[in-house]
Amino acid sequence: MRDRRIRYRRSRRAAARGFTLIEALIAIVLMSVILAGLASITSQWLPNWNRGVARVQRSELVSIALDRLIADIGAAEFVSPNRDIKAPIFDGTEFSLTLVRSSAGPSASPGLEIVRIAQVNDKGRLLLVRSTKPFAPLAASATSLRQEDFTNPVVLLRAPYQVSLAYAGSNGIWQKDWQNLPQLPTAVRLTVRDATSGQTLTISTTALVHVELPAACVGDSSKDDCPGRPGTSGGQPNDPTRATSDKQRT
Repeated sequence: MRDRRIRYRRSRRAAARGFTLIEALIAIVLMSVILAGLASITSQWLPNWNRGVARVQRSELVSIALDRLIADIGAAEFVSPNRDIKAPIFDGTEFSLTLVRSSAGPSASPGLEIVRIAQVNDKGRLLLVRSTKPFAPLAASATSLRQEDFTNPVVLLRAPYQVSLAYAGSNGIWQKDWQNLPQLPTAVRLTVRDATSGQTLTISTTALVHVELPAACVGDSSKDDCPGRPGTSGGQPNDPTRATSDKQRT
């Protein structure tokens, strides 16, 4: 009788120390159901998460490109190609822009550089590329800058995004190009569109040009050869009211 009690107690202790086969199978089934539910939920929100991350990354790249464009436009300087030409080096169209600014960057040499920002077609893909060349006075026979002279190309923006440019002078009227004019524009409008849908993005902005006239014309009303100064031969049409007031002052 005593041996039977001892064996019974041992069997109960052994059963308490582990799982039975049925309990193990039930645990496996429950774990499979939980994992299947998690996989179903993950398959639904993971693509949306990836699309959201990609959209944020593209927005950040567009913002960086616009910041670079604004910095270049704001730093544009009134520099003529040579002594014979009074107009500055500034050639702006709807999808390209050439200007002169002080060299910028950790590896840039001090001085001026010519910056060209243009939309190019690379194997059917539209790219907005920034390239530079050191500034040097152009020969009198040179009519324009050659594209092959520019180096250090950097892709600022890729498809499907597209940037179009517009220019405004002191009169505030926007136009699609700014070429062969005696002064720099006052502002440049940067319109960002989605090329696939044609939708204009809210990130579009306007960059202000901090310099319009050469340094020699600032604060000197007697400079008759200053391009762009009202009442001079190199600038806008004469203003009769201004001419009358000038005579009264003299």
